[in-house]
Amino acid sequence: MIGKLKGAIDSLGEDFVILDVHGVGYVVHCSQRTLQKLPQAGEAATLAIETQVREDSIKLFGFDTQSERDWFRLLQSVQGVGAKVALAILSILTTSELASAIATQQQAVIGRAPGVGPKLAARIMSELKDKASGFITTAPTTQQIGSQLQESSISASSRDAISALVNLGYGRPQCVAAVAASVNKLGVNAETGALIRQGLKELAT
Repeated sequence: MIGKLKGAIDSLGEDFVILDVHGVGYVVHCSQRTLQKLPQAGEAATLAIETQVREDSIKLFGFDTQSERDWFRLLQSVQGVGAKVALAILSILTTSELASAIATQQQAVIGRAPGVGPKLAARIMSELKDKASGFITTAPTTQQIGSQLQESSISASSRDAISALVNLGYGRPQCVAAVAASVNKLGVNAETGALIRQGLKELAT
């Protein structure tokens, strides 16, 4: 199995790069985020590789980081998520943003990816909530989590907790981040009072 390729960029396609390694051109499928980070044709590049062998084909998938490759594997452990959908998710979210979305159970964030409907997004949330922690090298900060929390998609108790904290004199962005971190710790079904108390603790740190 191929685990890493280092060579020169030969050409770029819509969802792949041809990497020239000592005269051999490898077709490597990548997320849009990884493709955008690659240098121009003729320049050197290194990609972490996931090799998938099927009865009728062998495909190579390339990643900018080991973390991105780990998430590619983890996403495909969910029924209904294949390589194409996993790459679509990784095209719109960084690995830290994906970890934050799962930690705070923000289904709508992952649902933005092409090919991810509400049912599949909910399944990803459910099945990866516990598994994802093993793939997070550093816990997302309160601000990172807050940036993923869309107020239009959160529960009524979370919105009420945010409003209560704002009424106490804190800035809205800080309150959103604090409630997001509270939801991460207490669960999506936490009541308003519990979220306010935990939110105050988050704001004090």
